[in-house]
Amino acid sequence: MLSLRRRLVLVHLLAILVAVGATATAGWWLLTQSVNRQLDGALLALAEAEVAMLADGDASAIRVHEAPTGSAPPSLTRIDRLVQIIDGDGRILARSANLGSERLPVPPALLARLAAGQTAFDTLPDASEEPLRMVSLPTRVRGQRYAVQVAGSLDDVNQILRSAAILFTVMALALLAALGWAGARLSSKLFVAIENIVDQAHEIEEDNLHRRLPHPGGDDEIGHLVTTLNAMLERIEHAFDTQRRFTADASHELRSPLSRLRAEIEITLRRPRDGGDYVNALRSCLDEVERLTALVEELLLLARIDAGQQRGAAEMVPLATLARETIERMAPQAKERGVEIVLDDEFNGIVEVDQAPLALVLRNLLDNAIKFSPAGGRIVVGVAKGGHGALLTVADQGPGVAEAELPFLFDRFFRGSDARAGGIAGVGLGLALSQALMRAHGGKIEVSNKAGGGACFTVWLPSLALSRYSSMVTRSRLDAGAS
Repeated sequence: MLSLRRRLVLVHLLAILVAVGATATAGWWLLTQSVNRQLDGALLALAEAEVAMLADGDASAIRVHEAPTGSAPPSLTRIDRLVQIIDGDGRILARSANLGSERLPVPPALLARLAAGQTAFDTLPDASEEPLRMVSLPTRVRGQRYAVQVAGSLDDVNQILRSAAILFTVMALALLAALGWAGARLSSKLFVAIENIVDQAHEIEEDNLHRRLPHPGGDDEIGHLVTTLNAMLERIEHAFDTQRRFTADASHELRSPLSRLRAEIEITLRRPRDGGDYVNALRSCLDEVERLTALVEELLLLARIDAGQQRGAAEMVPLATLARETIERMAPQAKERGVEIVLDDEFNGIVEVDQAPLALVLRNLLDNAIKFSPAGGRIVVGVAKGGHGALLTVADQGPGVAEAELPFLFDRFFRGSDARAGGIAGVGLGLALSQALMRAHGGKIEVSNKAGGGACFTVWLPSLALSRYSSMVTRSRLDAGAS
């Protein structure tokens, strides 16, 4: 199969060939019509002059009006012109001296046209040693029908047309060659640049994603292509870096509880113990297994979100109802830490959302708020109308988020300095999972620090109901309950 470059050059040449050929053919045809019209006009003018002199002359002495040899300057209108006068029956009454003993043809079809009063133009390819063009002009003189026939050689006309055909052919070939060469040069230059980009792109592997394609410097299509590819490489590099960090962090978070679980079991098995010690050891191991199970479920849910999996139908509930039910479920945990959770519903109307994903998001936000709120603190869950949907806010009275940590707060396995220093439980997946869920539904979560202290998380809900990952979240929670 021909390469794209050769196909483009071939199509380019064919297009030029068709255009040039059509133009040359049209030009040759127009020239043919023009030259033939000029000859016909000259023949007709001479015939009309003979008709006028025939009408003014003596009917008994009909003749062709040509000057005797040597008696007058040469008449340019009569050079190479053969003149013949016939009556209505086709009998020759007079003819020019240059006809000699020859005669112009008068076939019956021509007589019929002349009798009908038609001026007839005919081409006579074999009438003499040269092809002729003849006009026959009918007239009436004193009630008698006559016709004046004037013929001229087509040799000059044909020579002009042959020369024009050669000229047009040479010009067409030269134009075809020039445009074809220019098109081939341009396409070669273009594809050489593309092939250079392809060769350099082949050299970029997983271990050197930091490399970029060199920009040609021009603000043309090739430059735009290189810019787009470099932007794509940057996104791929960022995705690979994120994946590497995620894998490393996941391995660390999985290894830590497994190490603790193994150490607990090894210590318990070093010597015989009574039943109570074994029960305590098993309970401690069960706590580690529950933490591992929660971590694996969150990782699995994130993987499903990344893969774009969709399952089942959504269970729609009013947003205010979902917020109240979630607050009631989190109330015992808040009470243990001496924290109060209140609902501030400012939304005048009812908006329905998918229960499972948004309930998980709100539980994660409230869990974080409870962990970082001081005893006696207050958490406010707000429901309000946004620009293109609804807003759900969770504001606490904790220490807030360090400004330097705000851009990384939703990264997977990221834990702030306060969480690490205070020994607060968690692996850094809750906020990442919540943000992934919201983005999967067309929403997002933003965080800011309040002026009086504390953090405020704002969940932007799209105008359309959230319904994409309902069964996924529900299944994960059911699996957790079953295990």
